[in-house]
Amino acid sequence: MSKAEKTKAQSSGVSPIYTGLMVKCPRCGKGSLLHTFLNLREHCSVCGLNYAFVDSGDGPAVFAIFILGFLVLGAALWVEFNFEPALWVHVVLWCFVTPILALGLLRFLKATLIALQYYHRAEEGRLSED
Repeated sequence: MSKAEKTKAQSSGVSPIYTGLMVKCPRCGKGSLLHTFLNLREHCSVCGLNYAFVDSGDGPAVFAIFILGFLVLGAALWVEFNFEPALWVHVVLWCFVTPILALGLLRFLKATLIALQYYHRAEEGRLSED
């Protein structure tokens, strides 16, 4: 990210949470961030922001695991204690619900972490200027 882009990051007026929820460009809030369900574009089609600086790493997956673990386990326990279904009902139900929730949550979390990375100008640590 160039120095000019760094100074524009926080003054753009676009909320990182909004751009994450809508999966839009963190700078302009208009261009699409992802070109497939979870794959990042090379640059914004509206403002031209190059997404080479992006490194969400394993962050979205870790957050998704913690969130889904809490939600799915809670829902499974609620279903078990209220309806007492057979074991196969749990297997069928949660084997379909969990991946669907995981994919939707991963998309939102990945876009949000990228937007927060842009907004806070987070980048790899360096010992000196390059």
